[in-house]
Amino acid sequence: MNKVVITGSNGLLGQSLLKLLLQVKEKYQVFGFSKGKNRSGRNDFEYVSIDITKKEKLKELLLEIQPNFIINTAAMTQVDDCEINKSACDVLNIDVVKFLALISDKINAHLIHISTDFIFDGKKGNYKEDDEPNPLSYYGLSKLKSEEVLINSKINYTILRTILVFGKVYDMSRSNIVLWVKSMLEQNKKITIVDDQYRAPTYVEDLAMACKISMDIRATGIYNISSNKLLSVYEIAQQIAEVFQLDKGLIKPISTSTLNQTAPRPAKTGFDLSKTNRILKLYPKSFKEDLQRFKETLM
Repeated sequence: MNKVVITGSNGLLGQSLLKLLLQVKEKYQVFGFSKGKNRSGRNDFEYVSIDITKKEKLKELLLEIQPNFIINTAAMTQVDDCEINKSACDVLNIDVVKFLALISDKINAHLIHISTDFIFDGKKGNYKEDDEPNPLSYYGLSKLKSEEVLINSKINYTILRTILVFGKVYDMSRSNIVLWVKSMLEQNKKITIVDDQYRAPTYVEDLAMACKISMDIRATGIYNISSNKLLSVYEIAQQIAEVFQLDKGLIKPISTSTLNQTAPRPAKTGFDLSKTNRILKLYPKSFKEDLQRFKETLM
């Protein structure tokens, strides 16, 4: 049986991973590390309340558990917050990863780490795993540095790059684009959405599955996980309205330049998924099909 530690087990991906891995309890012994109380609504795994930036405590626990796999889902992901508070961003997005890599080396654990499309500048879109990164924001830079930590280490690692993750779990501390658009339109509120940024959102269940497959086949290196078609964020909002049968007329397009965001965003990301198809045997669908699947889980 493989011992698996999930950092950030209270988050969207963390809770989705718990649900997926605990369906095969004979295969995994799961430990969830997160701040505060266990928010997953489940008690069939070992929950540890911990601030993972406290290195001594983290080291003590990992040496005690001796996990075969560590899945690091914890990160500071609010792009503007990272721009404003660079030191806090460094601690969680880079220093923690350095430390996890150090411990993984000591206990021979395989480290699975989540990265982002924001390591790219967005000039070309549909990025391959080996395309040249050029982050525009501090968040993107911090995630690129975390990737470099693993690439330059001697450990077994998997980096899963992803885009605009959405879904719903038991107790959520923050929203995501699908839940936000759906909620606003259900309240008949007008929303403005950028029409000059292009993304391929990721259904959290696909990302959780990619983590599981990476463990099961011990996949190493970098893989892209997202839906398979690039859409403007405005089109993303329109498709949410269509699938949930809400009023598209409430959605107004605007350009990025009118937003005055603290951190710059890449104009056009999206991923080439051929390596993911080939090695992970994972075949992500279109955003609309993912939305349909997501809608069925809400019924």
